[in-house]
Amino acid sequence: MSAIATVTVAGVPGVEIAYHRKGAGEPLLLLHGIGHHRQAFDPVLDRLAEHRDVIALDLPGFGESPDVPDGIPNELDTFAYAIEAFCTALDVERPHVAGNSMGGLIALRMGQLGLARSVTALSPAGFWTPRERTWAIGLLTNLRRVARRTPEATVRRLSHTAAGRRVMTGVIYHRPALRDPDAVVAETRALRDAPAFDRVAAHARSGITFDGDVPDIPVTIAWGTHDRVLIPTQAARAHLQLPRARMIPLLDCGHVPMNDAPALVADTILETPEG
Repeated sequence: MSAIATVTVAGVPGVEIAYHRKGAGEPLLLLHGIGHHRQAFDPVLDRLAEHRDVIALDLPGFGESPDVPDGIPNELDTFAYAIEAFCTALDVERPHVAGNSMGGLIALRMGQLGLARSVTALSPAGFWTPRERTWAIGLLTNLRRVARRTPEATVRRLSHTAAGRRVMTGVIYHRPALRDPDAVVAETRALRDAPAFDRVAAHARSGITFDGDVPDIPVTIAWGTHDRVLIPTQAARAHLQLPRARMIPLLDCGHVPMNDAPALVADTILETPEG
């Protein structure tokens, strides 16, 4: 069951962020990718909560979080500062942050801004060439188009067969047959209904990249060896740009690796050194 925090971002009040909190220990934020929702981390949530105070949130305009009000800048740092305000509202100071895809890019930016004590980025966006960026955003936009055109009854029927799950989610997961049918329906709905998707995708197309290093805190970059959205060669660029980061190949994992290898992903997050 989700809770809601209402915060002020860039001087604009009324930004609502839905979240789920579980466990005890040092705080750990979980950030999902574009078009997804916080339930992307459900396969690893219980394992992480054995060691951390885990807070999985829906980024503004995704999942159960409504889009930001008018007047807030459309830029990467808006997400980072929205999460900072969210942490303040929950009395959480400099959490560990783990993110996937767009969430990984945001997590790295939070590290640069001094808002995280450590960062684990799972197949993070931002290390792409222009051609790779066009491919990734185009692929996800096409998946959203299909989600919007497919009746939910059809989604439900497909989700209850291994072959149907492969058709619907094989681009995202390397082992889509393992995905829970109800989770497939829910994430298809989240992709279909995300009010911020088109705006955030357009901003990404404009040339957003991750620039610079994150020199002052522990960073782990982990990449699915079967990632079809952000191809694994991008991990090499991340390694060159962040030479002090711990680099982990996620064997037999796709773009959203939490479903493909939950134990491996959870351990990768938990083993990121403390800052």
